[in-house]
Amino acid sequence: MNIEEIRTYALSKQNVEEGFPFGEDTLVFKVNNKIFLLVGLSDMPLQFNVKCDPGRAIELREQYNCIIPGYHMNKQHWNTIIIDNTLSKKQLKELIDHSYELVCNAKPKAKSKK
Repeated sequence: MNIEEIRTYALSKQNVEEGFPFGEDTLVFKVNNKIFLLVGLSDMPLQFNVKCDPGRAIELREQYNCIIPGYHMNKQHWNTIIIDNTLSKKQLKELIDHSYELVCNAKPKAKSKK
């Protein structure tokens, strides 16, 4: 997948917005105002960060060298996926789907009482 394929796929999902809240080198996709996908535009090879179930995140990292703990993210809940042709387009889309679904289905955090 290239950046345009990733962008088109992410924007095809319901209620997705894109933006550059961290600067012009990082394209961010949000659903329900929460990030589910970040893409480094200047990274070579291309890579992206996605949210992942913690147990699954560890399994994927053990199975694939192109999946590492999320760069600049909570390492328990985020993976960085390096696009080096190890994973198929289908697998890459499944990782994006999983992240999107986790964020969509996340329960709102309880507001602390002061």
